[in-house]
Amino acid sequence: MHAPKPSPEIRIDELKVSAYTVPTDSPESDGTLQWDKTTIVIAEARAGTTHGLGYTYADASVAALIHGKLREVVRGCDAMNIPETHNKLVHAIRNLGRAGITATAISAVDIALWDVKARILGLPLIRLLGAARDGISVYGSGGFTSYSDEQLGNQLGGWASAGFSMVKMKIGREPERDPHRVACAREAIGDRVALFVDANGAYSRKQALAFAQQFKNEFDVSWFEEPVSSDDLEGLRLIRDRGPAGMDIAAGEYGYDPFYFRRMLDAEAVDILQADATRCGGITGFLNVDAQCLARPIPLSAHTAPSVHMHLCCAARSARNLEYFHDHERIESLFFDGYIKPQNGILRPDLSRPGLGLELRRADVQRYAVS
Repeated sequence: MHAPKPSPEIRIDELKVSAYTVPTDSPESDGTLQWDKTTIVIAEARAGTTHGLGYTYADASVAALIHGKLREVVRGCDAMNIPETHNKLVHAIRNLGRAGITATAISAVDIALWDVKARILGLPLIRLLGAARDGISVYGSGGFTSYSDEQLGNQLGGWASAGFSMVKMKIGREPERDPHRVACAREAIGDRVALFVDANGAYSRKQALAFAQQFKNEFDVSWFEEPVSSDDLEGLRLIRDRGPAGMDIAAGEYGYDPFYFRRMLDAEAVDILQADATRCGGITGFLNVDAQCLARPIPLSAHTAPSVHMHLCCAARSARNLEYFHDHERIESLFFDGYIKPQNGILRPDLSRPGLGLELRRADVQRYAVS
């Protein structure tokens, strides 16, 4: 009996990158930062006649890094062997430092490689990864500290009316106004929708503890994200241990490598670990975080970029929910054919489209291109 002939290797022929900066629809701020535009960096990989895309939300300098440092690393690699290529990418940036813009660059490329592989096989990404569920709950995320009370109520109340069971708002810029703003949010969404708050590390430990009690007791806030800096693992652990029952402490969105997440989990700093595939090493990196969460066990929440995380959260066994962030859903609906909106607060991948199911509307978005 003859052994089957091995399939010919399919190589990555080209990697291209582009960056686009999109103004926000109004000025935005959280507890520690203000912004009026968002940049998306898109990596496009080609293997023969098959193409795929990945992206990250970062500075335009990430595009230069991909073009100048990572393009030649990827070219000629086996499109089926993504872990091997991922290791080469990590090795290539050793002297630049693994965290920050290098991690976001690797993330965009890694996502593009997975998209190519799924398209070569004619599979939606969720089928390639293997589904743990067919849909993932999302929470509406915005409620910026720059918003008026009316803007805040309209946005969060709109999500509640659309069937979302969870919404999140920003706090921490003006602590003295935060109880009033949280009260406005609760009034807008009613009693049946879960209310989350995100301080982006703006509070001191004692401030955070005091607000945790008030927010829970008066407004039934059930999720407190980055009450203190996510680098203050002892502070997060303090608030997790001494905060009110029924309130989850969440952090992790600034993780760039597996060691960051291991340290946060070892410190028992969070009730829910967050991860962002556009920062933590792409799909390869996100699946590593899922494995770490399963070993604890701690639930996993995906940070923003809904078009990528929809597939990942349906595959990740520890996934609890996905952040439907106002800026990113606005950009992705503008940039990509195949963009999917939640139905009654649930995102489900389109199983009729291969890969991520996305196509760049190149002509439509060229006006946002960074030269």
